[in-house]
Amino acid sequence: MKRAVIVGAGIAGLATALRLHQDGWQVLMAERAPARRSSGYMVNLIGPGYDAAERLGLLPALSAADLGLFTTVLVHADGRPKFAVPSAIAEAALGKRALSVFRGDLESSLFEAVQDRVDIRFATTVTSVDQDTDRVRVELSDGTTEQADLLVGADGVHSATRTAVFGPDFRVDLPYLVAAFPLTHPVPGVPESSATTYIGPGRTAAIVNLGPERSSAFFTYRSPEPAADLRRGPVDALRAAFGDLSGGVPDAIDHLEKNPASAYFDGVSQVVMPRWSAGRIVLLGDAAWCVTLFAGHGAALALAGADHLGTAVRRHTDDLPAALAEWETGLRPEVGKRQALARRGMAQYAPPSRFHVWMSDLTIRAITVPGISGLVRRGIERANR
Repeated sequence: MKRAVIVGAGIAGLATALRLHQDGWQVLMAERAPARRSSGYMVNLIGPGYDAAERLGLLPALSAADLGLFTTVLVHADGRPKFAVPSAIAEAALGKRALSVFRGDLESSLFEAVQDRVDIRFATTVTSVDQDTDRVRVELSDGTTEQADLLVGADGVHSATRTAVFGPDFRVDLPYLVAAFPLTHPVPGVPESSATTYIGPGRTAAIVNLGPERSSAFFTYRSPEPAADLRRGPVDALRAAFGDLSGGVPDAIDHLEKNPASAYFDGVSQVVMPRWSAGRIVLLGDAAWCVTLFAGHGAALALAGADHLGTAVRRHTDDLPAALAEWETGLRPEVGKRQALARRGMAQYAPPSRFHVWMSDLTIRAITVPGISGLVRRGIERANR
C-alpha cells in the first residue's frame, strides 16, 4: 500500500486525501489548527470544479447545502439602489452544472468523507523533511517520524512546506485586503434572496441575504499598508475602510464584532512558481498557485487539482516524477488563465477611480440587456472548458 503525508486539512488537502484514499493509498494529514474550521465565504463550483466534486462523490452533500442564485442590487454609498441584476442572468451564465456553497460546507463535506478513513492530526506541524529517490521522511511536531511515498503541501498561501522545500520568494503580495464572514441572521435593509453590492473607488462591500444561517458579507479594499490593517483586526479595519457606508454594512460589521474569529481576513497574494514539485514532494492548491478571491475559482481549482493528481498518479503507478510532471503540465494553463483574470478583476473589485466605477456600472448594466446575457453565457462557458 502506498502512503502519503498531506500538510493542511483545508479544501485542497482534504480533497487530495479523499482521492488518494479512493485509489487505495494510506493517508496521514497534519493540520496546524487545533480543530476543523467551519466558517468562510461563498464559493462557486463550476466547470472542472463541479466535475471534480462529482467524481469525488460530493454532489449529494453539496447539493443539500447549495445556496442557489440570487438577485444582485448595486447600491450607492447611502444604500439607495442603482439597478438590479436578476438571478436569471447568473443562471444563464453559469448553466445547470453549478453549485454555490459556503466554504465551510464544502470543507465539512470533505471532512465527513475522510474522517474515518485517514489519519488526521490536528495541532500538528512538520518540523523537517528529507527525501531520496524512493521515500520521503517527515518529522512532525507530535514527536513522530513518518515515511511516505509522497508528501503533499496543501497548507495554503502562507505555506510552510513551500518555504521549507522551495524557498520564500514565490508569494506576490498585493495592496489589498479581503474579509468574508457568515451572518447568522439576515441584515436589515437587504431584500430577501438578494445581495446588495456597493462598488466605489478602491473598495467593494457586499451583503447577501438568503435567510437565517445562510447570509454572508464580503469586503475587499485597497490598502497602502495591508500588514498594519491585519494587526488592527477585521472589525477595526473594516470600520475604518467602510464606516461611511449605509445599506446593511454597519449591521454586518456590528455582527462581526460579536465573533471576530468567524471572519476570513487576510491580505491578497498570488503564488507564482516555475514548478510545483521536487522529487516526491508536491504543492497543491493555494500553496502552489493561489489565484486570489478576485479570480473566484480557488476552491474549484483545489478540487480539480486534487482529482487530476489522483488520475496522474494512478496512471503512472511506478513513476511518481512522471505523474507529477504530467499533472502539472495539464493544470498549469488553467491556473495561469485564472491568475490573469484575477489581476484584471482587481480593477473590478477595487476600481482605481470614480471613472472606473462608472465604466463598471455601465458594463454591468449592459449585461442585463436582452440578448447580451446570451453572449455572456457563451463566453463564460468557453472560459470554463
